[in-house]
Amino acid sequence: MRILLANFSKMIGDSGGLAKVNIAFANEMARYGHTVTTIYSDDRVGDFFYPLDERVATYNLRHFRGQTLLFPISYKVRREILRVFSQKCGRAVNNEFTEKYLLPHIQTILTETQPEIIIAFQPASAKTLLCDLKTHIPVITMSHGDPEDYFHTYPTAELPALARSAVCQVLLPSFAQHLRNHLPDTRVEVIGNAVPQYAEQANLAREKVMYKIVFVGRMVRNHKRPHLLIEAFTKIAAEFPDWTLELWGAEDSKCYQKEMRRVIAAAGLENRILFCGTTTEIPRVLQGSDLCVAPSAYEGFSLAHTEAMSMGLPLIGYRSCVSVAELIDDGVNGLLAADGVMPLAEKMAVLMRDRDFRVRMGNAARESMRAYAPEIIWGRWEALMDEVLASQQGQHT
Repeated sequence: MRILLANFSKMIGDSGGLAKVNIAFANEMARYGHTVTTIYSDDRVGDFFYPLDERVATYNLRHFRGQTLLFPISYKVRREILRVFSQKCGRAVNNEFTEKYLLPHIQTILTETQPEIIIAFQPASAKTLLCDLKTHIPVITMSHGDPEDYFHTYPTAELPALARSAVCQVLLPSFAQHLRNHLPDTRVEVIGNAVPQYAEQANLAREKVMYKIVFVGRMVRNHKRPHLLIEAFTKIAAEFPDWTLELWGAEDSKCYQKEMRRVIAAAGLENRILFCGTTTEIPRVLQGSDLCVAPSAYEGFSLAHTEAMSMGLPLIGYRSCVSVAELIDDGVNGLLAADGVMPLAEKMAVLMRDRDFRVRMGNAARESMRAYAPEIIWGRWEALMDEVLASQQGQHT
């Protein structure tokens, strides 16, 4: 099968979840014997953060065969101004750039690679393919978060592409219902992200000199919200002098980073709350931890959190974060907190006080991730693509 992965976002040096899924999808489909091409759109040139199978062909739409098409400063300024008033209008500037500059490159790639099926990583790429280029190649449009957002913050021009997609994939059952509420005639399939099944497991039963809470994610104020975890830890740090907090992930804003460091300094916890940066050795980090906390406001299907659970760490998150709440069976493989710093601190303290409880929850967390084993998830993707392709061919016979 000839598969095209259309991901109209940055990829160079990006350690985020979207880039990770893109690389994993490409690598696995190449390993299954398919011919895989991935296209992306990045002003930068260089290497991907995650290793890519050498059999996968790649095209950067901004640097295509000697032609460089950087996102103009004027577009960036207009986009940021519009975002203040409307996320829809701000996002539409990206589509305008694609329509004006990138369509010929995309058409060239389609002509040369002759894909039999396309996986669109966002509604914007589906729009380009189905509405602008009007391709007859079947497109499966992926969702990496709650598709309810499509109808509030995404450009209206992207929505028809969802209805024209052969299938819309979502990550969780609740997300499927959100999409069906708006597009009842659209085929929706639930396929979660593939979660590594680690041979090793965090040893939560071992007595330690110091125990560790871990946070993994980009340091983004309104999304991952690590400041809430820092504040929660400061509330209970005196009760638990043998616990540390490690925050792993890329810095998003220097101002935000300074604010968090000021909170840590004011609490006198510089030696116990540590910013550790990015790493390619997340399994090692998780294996040495005792508890994972996810203070996110929203998530899609967080690889960082599910990988922690697969390593045998109990997860604590907010009940109001739908995707986290759907992964946590409260009181079984983790704990759900009401909104706020103190409710989070109280849930953390429950597990920090009780090692046996952590062990039971960690084992349950590990077991709950079996449903997302790579062979299950990639097998479902391959079966879906086979079905869509067979259906398309049947329509033309």
